[in-house]
Amino acid sequence: MVAGETSGDLLAGLLLDGLREGWPSLHAFGIGGPQMGLRGFEAWWPHDKLSVHGYGWEVLRRYREIVGIREQLKSRLLQQRPDVFIGVDAPDFNLDLEAVLKGQGIKTVHFVSPSVWAWRAERVEKIRRSVDHVLCIFPFEPALLAQHGIEATYVGHPLANVIPMVPDRSAARASLGLADSDQVVAILPGSRKSEIQHLALTFFQAAALVKQAQPATKFIVPAVPALKAEIEAAARASGLLAHLQIVEGQSHKVLAACDVTLIASGTATLEAALFKRPMVIAYRMGWLSWQIMRRKQLQPWVGLPNILCRDFVVPELIQDAATPRALADAVLLWLDAQEAAPEKIATLQKKFTAVHTELQRDTPRMAAHAIQQVLQG
Repeated sequence: MVAGETSGDLLAGLLLDGLREGWPSLHAFGIGGPQMGLRGFEAWWPHDKLSVHGYGWEVLRRYREIVGIREQLKSRLLQQRPDVFIGVDAPDFNLDLEAVLKGQGIKTVHFVSPSVWAWRAERVEKIRRSVDHVLCIFPFEPALLAQHGIEATYVGHPLANVIPMVPDRSAARASLGLADSDQVVAILPGSRKSEIQHLALTFFQAAALVKQAQPATKFIVPAVPALKAEIEAAARASGLLAHLQIVEGQSHKVLAACDVTLIASGTATLEAALFKRPMVIAYRMGWLSWQIMRRKQLQPWVGLPNILCRDFVVPELIQDAATPRALADAVLLWLDAQEAAPEKIATLQKKFTAVHTELQRDTPRMAAHAIQQVLQG
């Protein structure tokens, strides 16, 4: 198995639960993170070795190291010849590796379909060449892949079973030292160093503007432990550090506790939707990366909640639009709606509940069954 970042590590860990249920003596190894390690996974390299952001310089400066890891991994896998290789997301790394392994007769499964419906449609042919089967986490994906001769199974989204349908906000707040009456904004500027570099200062500057408008607002930031120092530095530069509660990890608890979240586009936005929380989605990347990505965008939405609802149910502020003032104004609109327009919040929660219901499947069992079918030919 190969999982390339925090979200992939979480998904792979849940998948391992299902695989071990069917195969108690399973030996799993490759590249992974702490959640996989808790399930007995043998990590030859840590997952954060593959965590990169965008295009251009961000990737080029890491290119030699990442390609070197892939070549070493490929050699070891061809020697050991596992029964199946499972690439968990990280398509830029995994698809090339999967193509080689499949060509040598090793079964390949890709968990989480690359977002060919949103970006990089040219990837479809590469997927067809590289994998025996795709495990899809969104219901519309298998039919799309079938049009291109790619076998796939919808297995639901693992997070839909991890996150309760009705989160316990009071318990989450008590655990974080917050009162039920507090007005709370969660700030999630990303789980990768490059995201923190591009977003954290802007997010905290926006929060400072919210604080000016509504001084009683409390702000809480769940930080990836390895990035806590960078987050604190950005908060200090914004002048907001003294008004922030920064906690290590605990992103689910923070999302359960908050009224609104200012959040980087990515898997975390889906988590926020499953917690039924209003949000403002933002993203920034390097100039070259943005020029490439905008030309590959196939639909008007970037954030997963909007993609799944097929509508702009929450605001998206991308690249130059993600200014502190614009972000603050969007957050303030949600905060004002808590009192002035509760029906707006209720409508959003109803839509997110429908998404949650659609994504809720027995993912570990369904995924393990699909992999077993692949192994049986």
